[in-house]
Amino acid sequence: MADPSILGGPAAWHGRDLLQKRAWIRPLSPAALGELDDAVTALRNRPAAFQDLKRGDFAFTHLASELAGAADELENGRGVVKLTGVPVERYDDADLRRLFWGIGLNLGTPVYQNAHGEVMGLICDEGAEVGAKRGQMVDKDGGTFLSSRARAQSTQLLRWHTDRTDVVGLLCAGEAAEGGASRVASAVAIHDEMVRRRPDLAAVLYDDIVRSRLGEEAGGVEATYALPVFGVHQGRFSSHYSRTYVEAAQNLPGVPAMRDEQWAALDLLAELGEELCFEMALKKGDIQLLNNHVVYHARGAFRDDPATGRIRRLYRLWLAMPNSRELPPGYGVLFGSREAGATRGGILQADDGRRCPAQAE
Repeated sequence: MADPSILGGPAAWHGRDLLQKRAWIRPLSPAALGELDDAVTALRNRPAAFQDLKRGDFAFTHLASELAGAADELENGRGVVKLTGVPVERYDDADLRRLFWGIGLNLGTPVYQNAHGEVMGLICDEGAEVGAKRGQMVDKDGGTFLSSRARAQSTQLLRWHTDRTDVVGLLCAGEAAEGGASRVASAVAIHDEMVRRRPDLAAVLYDDIVRSRLGEEAGGVEATYALPVFGVHQGRFSSHYSRTYVEAAQNLPGVPAMRDEQWAALDLLAELGEELCFEMALKKGDIQLLNNHVVYHARGAFRDDPATGRIRRLYRLWLAMPNSRELPPGYGVLFGSREAGATRGGILQADDGRRCPAQAE
């Protein structure tokens, strides 16, 4: 795009806006929580695994209405919602997975998060061998380069990025002893500020940048794809970004070297993220929902303390949303479909070519 323009709109918020206008924080009503508890209690007597449950297994009325409001805010408003009040201490791991799965099914369609059929990740520190389990490569200096997923399953900080799905949801079931703050930034606001300060660099991010599929598809260690960071289609903005996968691609043979202006554009994006972001501590019982097309997220480094039980534990869902926007040309290489409301995103399964379990649709 030779001449990118300022977009504005409700998704173009600054961190101070989330601090001052807190309608994006939505406590679940007692009636909704009652429906949730009734569903979990009833499902304890069924042998089915959480991923075998269907939307009809959850009799939600009040909760369904509240989730519909959240879905509208995610697509047409700020793109960020925090639901609060889930009494996670009342439930064990199996209960929490059923509970969060039911919420996900009433918001959208859960899609696969890796090539091995994972539909609900447990985001926590997996120790020193996380790279061997979650994806890594050797960089040009002979060092170990971790995939984004491996970094997420460690205690280290996570840089600004989006996930490969319409909406990512996190249910907090455990807090770290120290650190681990969740950080969110409006991709639209970052875009607009970049247009104001350096329109030449904003234009660069409308052109393709090569990324690696490291840690995503089975056998995709050296597979790459090209996609712009910014796109506008039918008047709607979309962004997909992870610097980790850009850097990983630069370690692969045959990938064109990034130009200086491309690195400068990504540097400015990160700087503006720091300037315009909002930082929050996710508490037990919070559910963070983010529209990946308009919101970047990051995380601070953290420290667990097993002796006191202060361990960071987040259940994660990737959701294809029925009210999603049509994506810009080129996004099919990553999401499978650009069509509005399609079951898209996630990681394609090699054995059956699906993006989600059949019962989730």
